[in-house]
Amino acid sequence: MTEKEEKYRNFKITVPTDYEDIFSHFYFAENKTTKAITKTLLPSYQTILIFNFGITTILYSNQKAKIEVDKCLVMGPIKHSFDYSLPSKSKILVANFKGDAFYRLFGNASVAEHLPINPDELLNENCFTGLWEELNKINDTNHQLTYILNFCKPYLKQRNIIAEKLTNFNDEILNTIKYVASQQNQTERNIQLNHKKHLGYTYKEINRYQRFLKAIELIQTYATVSSKIDWFEIISECGYYDQSQLIHDFKHYINISPTKYLKFQQDICNPKAE
Repeated sequence: MTEKEEKYRNFKITVPTDYEDIFSHFYFAENKTTKAITKTLLPSYQTILIFNFGITTILYSNQKAKIEVDKCLVMGPIKHSFDYSLPSKSKILVANFKGDAFYRLFGNASVAEHLPINPDELLNENCFTGLWEELNKINDTNHQLTYILNFCKPYLKQRNIIAEKLTNFNDEILNTIKYVASQQNQTERNIQLNHKKHLGYTYKEINRYQRFLKAIELIQTYATVSSKIDWFEIISECGYYDQSQLIHDFKHYINISPTKYLKFQQDICNPKAE
């Protein structure tokens, strides 16, 4: 067993049923090796809250600017991949908000889209710094998770009925906007505005992302059963016009080609598959 396998730990943590409409999952990573470990995080269209409990973790923006995670940081919705580095003796716990939960907590679904921010700045109080201080005293990750869930619940605002219907809609054939508009007796424009307001992205954006994500999943499936990728089948299955459109989406979301993704996928974290 290598040093990395012995001393680098990372895993996904499921949340209790009562909190499934708030968080999709939590993610834990700890680096006890002697070297920094750098990963690429795929876009998730979720907002994340990062708690750092060791040496400062480094995020790298698309412009390669360094962003330090000292105690806690919020960012998202994550629409493009980014690199992050876990130095030796670093440890992080990441909460992944689901659907409109971030809006319910902070009242703005896209405030941290372009600039990661300390969550206390969103609430104009130091409650998250206080939360970090309490979490830092807890050694067990599951106990930390329980503390976070209990902390966040009182802050959640009443759920908007339109946001709830948009979040829970899962029919791949029907147009979400048109369907919810007809059900709520509202204009499609109003439903589109609510989609952006509560979820942090437009219906058009999430449709494009889901097509890209399906391509990622097919590539990974091919990679596990065959040494050859049928790119034309992927193009057809995912609804791309041609290979150039597929390549364009990969460049847009992760700034590499599909073939390079296949080569380096072991260093790329897919939050939907963690």
